[in-house]
Amino acid sequence: MMPIEIFSHNTAKIMTQAGQALFREGDEGNQMYVLETGTAEVIVQNRVVETLEHGSIVGEMGLVSPGPHSASVIAKTDCEFVAVDEKRFQFLVQQTPYFAIQVMRLMAERLRATNKLLVTSA
Repeated sequence: MMPIEIFSHNTAKIMTQAGQALFREGDEGNQMYVLETGTAEVIVQNRVVETLEHGSIVGEMGLVSPGPHSASVIAKTDCEFVAVDEKRFQFLVQQTPYFAIQVMRLMAERLRATNKLLVTSA
């Protein structure tokens, strides 16, 4: 989870009502999002794989390598997400180098969790 304060100056916010998708599996993605308020679920092939809370990051793969999203993100409650594009991401990395390490750790953790799911469902 990221300290949400580093995103406080970002005005690109997206409101998502309960039950609504921030994005869906297969949609093109080129930015990441930080959940500021509410809770949301990450769903892969109709299976909830993670619950997002305040400070959670999602969509980071699309920022690092633009392409189709590998999951859907559906709001469980009304949510407010901060959108982070590549320019803002580069600024954050320059200002807070630890931020890049946190994003890479998150990606590694999600890859490990996905691998575990694949092994247990095989």
